[in-house]
Amino acid sequence: MDPRAASADAELAEALRAGLSDALPPRLGIAVSGGGDSLALLYLLHGVCAAAGTYLASVTVDHGLRPEAAAEADLVARHAAELGIPHETLKWRGWGGQGNLQNAAREARYTLMAEWAARGNLPVVALGHTADDQAETVLMRLARRAGVDGLSAMAPQSTRHGVTWLRPLLAVRREALRDYLRRRALDWVEDPSNDDLQYTRIQTRQALAAFEPLGIDADALADVARNMAVAREALEEQTDCTARRILRLDAGAVVLDADAFHSQPEEIRRRLMVRALGWITGNPYPPRRAPVAALIAGLAQGQAGTLDGCQTLLRRGEIWVFREYNAVRDRVAPADHLWDGRWRAVPPDTFPDGAELRALGPDGLLQCPDWRETGRPRAMLLSTPAIWQGENLLAAPLAGMGQKWHVQLERGAGWINSAPLSH
Repeated sequence: MDPRAASADAELAEALRAGLSDALPPRLGIAVSGGGDSLALLYLLHGVCAAAGTYLASVTVDHGLRPEAAAEADLVARHAAELGIPHETLKWRGWGGQGNLQNAAREARYTLMAEWAARGNLPVVALGHTADDQAETVLMRLARRAGVDGLSAMAPQSTRHGVTWLRPLLAVRREALRDYLRRRALDWVEDPSNDDLQYTRIQTRQALAAFEPLGIDADALADVARNMAVAREALEEQTDCTARRILRLDAGAVVLDADAFHSQPEEIRRRLMVRALGWITGNPYPPRRAPVAALIAGLAQGQAGTLDGCQTLLRRGEIWVFREYNAVRDRVAPADHLWDGRWRAVPPDTFPDGAELRALGPDGLLQCPDWRETGRPRAMLLSTPAIWQGENLLAAPLAGMGQKWHVQLERGAGWINSAPLSH
C-alpha cells in the first residue's frame, strides 16, 4: 500500500478508537444504509472488533420509499457477507403520506433497529454520523435559536428505546471515509435525496459550503458542538446539585422550594422545570424555551399555569408541578395494566372483575372526604390514578380513600439525569 494511503488508514483507525473511547462491548450492532459513511464504518469496525474479539452484527432499514431501496439493502448484505458479518434487512411500510416524512422515517428506523438489537442481545449499536453531519446539525439548530443543549448537537453516545447508540466517527470528515472506500475499490450508494433542496439538511449542507471561506467549516462547527457539550455537562451537574437541595417528589408530582427556585440563575431554573415536566409526562421532546420561560415568569407572580400536559401552581411557599387533569381525563386502562405510562395499581387481594384505572377527577374527589389530610393540592389529586368499577369508585389511594389499595410509580427518581434537554 502507498505510504500516504497507509498513513491515512492509520489516522482513521486512531480516530475510530478515540471515538469508541471505552472498551468495546462483547456484542455490538451497526446500522448500515449503504452510504459511504456507514459502509466505511462497517469495514473499520470489522477490523477493530476482530482484534478485540467483539461479536459484530449489521442491520439495514428499507423504508420502501424509493425503488432502489431493496437493491441498496442487498448491496449492504453482500458487503457484510464478504466480511463474515451477520446482516438483516428490516422493512418499514408505515408511511401514510401525512406529516413530516423524514421525521416519521427516522422514528420508525430507530424503533425497528432497537427491536432488532433487543432480539439479537445487542446492547450497543454504532451509527455512521460524521463531523459533517454534526456541523449541519449545529447550523440547523442555530437557525432555530437553540441554546447550549441544542448546539451540543449529536452526543457521541446516547440511550433511546433501551439501546445505547454509539457515534464513533463524529470527529471524522465525510470525504475521508469516501477516500478510504476508494482506496479499497468499494462501491457505496449515493442517496438521490442528498441533492434534493426541499430538505432543510441539504439546504444547510450547501450553505455550509458557502461559509467555508470565512473559516466556518465542518471542523469548526464540530468543535463548537464539543465546546457546548462541555458547557452542558457543567450545567447539568449544577442542576443535579440544585435539585438535590431544593426539590422533593410527592405522589408523582415534583415539588420545589419557591424562594430557592427563583433565586437560581435563569438557565438552572429552566433546566429544573423542563426536567420536571419530562419526568412527569415521559415526553421525549421537551417544550420550547419561550413557553417554559413564560411558565416560570408566571410562577414568580404567583400564577398557576399549564404546559406540555402538566400543571403548575404556587402553594404555601412551594411550586407544585404535576399531571394536568385534562391530559389524562380520558385515559383508561384495565386495573392490572400500566396507566398513563407510569402508574400501576396493587390490590389488597385480586383485581375485581371489570376494575379499571382512571383519573380520580372531580366526581371521584367528592367521594374522598379525607383528601385534605394528604396535604396535596386539589388540582393535583384530580389527575391521580383511581380504581373504578364502572361508575363505582373502589379506591383512590393518593387521595386517602381505600387504604388497602396501593398505587406505585413505575418511573424511578433518576429523572435528574434522564429527562430530555435538547432545546
